[in-house]
Amino acid sequence: MGVGQSSAAATAESERIDRQERRPVRLRAYIARPGGMTSDILILDLSYDGCGIDTAVELEPGEAINLSVVGRGAIAAHVRWYSNGKAGLVFEPEKAPKQHWPRRSERVSLSAEVLLRRPGQSPYQIRVTDLSPEGCKVDLVQRPSEGERMLLKFDGLEAIEAEVCWVEGFVAGLQFDKPIHPAVFDLLLHRLGA
Repeated sequence: MGVGQSSAAATAESERIDRQERRPVRLRAYIARPGGMTSDILILDLSYDGCGIDTAVELEPGEAINLSVVGRGAIAAHVRWYSNGKAGLVFEPEKAPKQHWPRRSERVSLSAEVLLRRPGQSPYQIRVTDLSPEGCKVDLVQRPSEGERMLLKFDGLEAIEAEVCWVEGFVAGLQFDKPIHPAVFDLLLHRLGA
């Protein structure tokens, strides 16, 4: 090891050797860190099991993050190494889909924009991809935690309190505290064009 070379740099160098060959790319992306913090990054190289990035934020080896390229989805990863604004990420293997408990009613597939608000935060727009009187599936920008409380606001209805009952990446299932009345549900589906 040369004079002035840190042990972190040595670790980074040794860890770079134990990986699949990566192909050079230049993709703008962002990472979501625990606690909801996001940072813009540039993906420099890519393989099936990981990538190298250029980042303005210091990352910790072993830190769990989500990597997202706009229009191409998100993937869970962890930081293998970090040194001088560069980092190596390893993608987490895909997990088997979670088994959800039986639903009380069938969900209707749709795609609708609604407002979502976490307690103490400003509302933001999200997409609902299926809906039943008891709950829905939503696509989110920030990964929620199971058991987290949220308020969902469909146009023309009062806000519905809900609990996150499952999370897979940035998709979550919400269970409403009180089911939507069948007549109101039918009217809502008609308004949403489902």
